[in-house]
Amino acid sequence: MTTSLHLQAKANESLIAAFFKQSEGQWRSERRYYTLPDGEAKEMVSFVNVRFLEQGCSELVELARLHGLEDETVLTCGAAVTWDSQDSVSGQKQSKGSTLFGVLGETLYRDRGFATPKPVTAGFYFTNPETLCLKTEYKGSVFEEELKLVGSKYRTRQTIISRAGEQQMIGQYLEKRIG
Repeated sequence: MTTSLHLQAKANESLIAAFFKQSEGQWRSERRYYTLPDGEAKEMVSFVNVRFLEQGCSELVELARLHGLEDETVLTCGAAVTWDSQDSVSGQKQSKGSTLFGVLGETLYRDRGFATPKPVTAGFYFTNPETLCLKTEYKGSVFEEELKLVGSKYRTRQTIISRAGEQQMIGQYLEKRIG
């Protein structure tokens, strides 16, 4: 790796560590999913908990094992995220779960994807220190996400899911810190 690429990777690792630390806590997430091309909308409310993970912690060691990384302590930081979602209109439970994120260079390692329980990786970059962009690809689908910190009490998210070059769904989220 050239020196400039190494410095860029280290800068991104510092940015994402700060982003995860600022995201730590409990959030109420109001979500709206639009199915394309008809634009049918589905609204959900989720309660999300984010916990920062330090390099070498047991969760990151296990995540490195899942991905077959030789050095199980190589992930520089990460986040453990849990959620509990329900339909905003009916109040019916939708999903409950958890996922782990770990960072190495400009790659985000995950123990599961949005639409698969299998481990996946995502490329990431920052447009500014408050805006994290991810791109994940698996099973013929592309997931592009933007997460933006808005002060210390709000986050916005947008996800665009594409398959075979055509957008299938757009998810928009407003998240308010509740703890």
